[in-house]
Amino acid sequence: MKHSSPIIKIAKKVCPAVITIVVSKDLPKVEGYYLFPFGENNSPLPKIKKGNKELTKIGGGSGFIISKDGYILTCYHIVEDVEAEYSIIIEPGKIYPAKVLARNKINDIAILKIKANNLPYISLADYQPELGQEVVAVGNALGEFHDTLSSGIVSGLSRYIQATNSMTKQAERLRGLIQTDAAINPGNSGGPLIDMQGKVIGINTATVMGAQNIGFAIPIEYAKKDLQEIKKYGKLIIPFLGVKYIIITKEIAEKNKLPVNYGAFVVRETLGEPAVIKNSAAEKAGIQEFDIILEAKKENITIDNPLSSILKKVKPSETITLKILRNNKLISLQVTLEERNNLGG
Repeated sequence: MKHSSPIIKIAKKVCPAVITIVVSKDLPKVEGYYLFPFGENNSPLPKIKKGNKELTKIGGGSGFIISKDGYILTCYHIVEDVEAEYSIIIEPGKIYPAKVLARNKINDIAILKIKANNLPYISLADYQPELGQEVVAVGNALGEFHDTLSSGIVSGLSRYIQATNSMTKQAERLRGLIQTDAAINPGNSGGPLIDMQGKVIGINTATVMGAQNIGFAIPIEYAKKDLQEIKKYGKLIIPFLGVKYIIITKEIAEKNKLPVNYGAFVVRETLGEPAVIKNSAAEKAGIQEFDIILEAKKENITIDNPLSSILKKVKPSETITLKILRNNKLISLQVTLEERNNLGG
């Protein structure tokens, strides 16, 4: 007796368009190993011949085809290495070199293109997802188990998380995410979150380590905007200020004895990395490390309305007013935003 579950129909419709992304890079060729005495044991050390390199797989993830002519969506963190090469495996024996058209670090979205025609593809949903609706997450779990499906519901909307890339260990703040209890495993990242009509409502991006049934996806509306810009301009139009900052909360203000409990505190993230990027719009406007940016475009900067969300509404070359607290004095600065290079990350 055949089952009539809608997920079976979704699998047949969607799985052919879910692909594997292989990340490769020219690395020194290992031609053997030395045995190095360490304690009571010998530790192997690679024997590398100078100048001898070979293309080596260093990572991968999932993605999905969204047009017959080879446009592909995935996550930024999968293809962030600008020096790597990327290949798309549609099915065994069908491998295509891919070109990265755009990397959007802010939303963790990337757009790729392969040269092919009449490809299977998935349509993008044109509505806002609702709490409680049924969904299916699709991807290549752990990079090995192709066409892995997991079902669940939308268990939260407009979520905020700080995600850490397991390879680079870099942390990124992601906002407006769809939360789902459909299992999202390593390797599933970049695959589609599908509704019961077989359309994409999100891009699987993260899971909470150590927790069960808590995964996150980027709303497909974010990717649609990027796709429109790529097709119209050949690049993403992303405004760039040029500061490193943390959003101040009540807890952060109390812990660091700050005079306000909201705003963007301009401070470097790591030792040696400047808080205000050299020659950026921020430096030209006179923003300094340890400034607290309270307002941008007359909007208060808070955890629910961060600086990045306000800047998304601004066009490069547009001049805006920032209200800044510096040494307990309020000042206003005019800043003319520039354009972020979205291919370099």
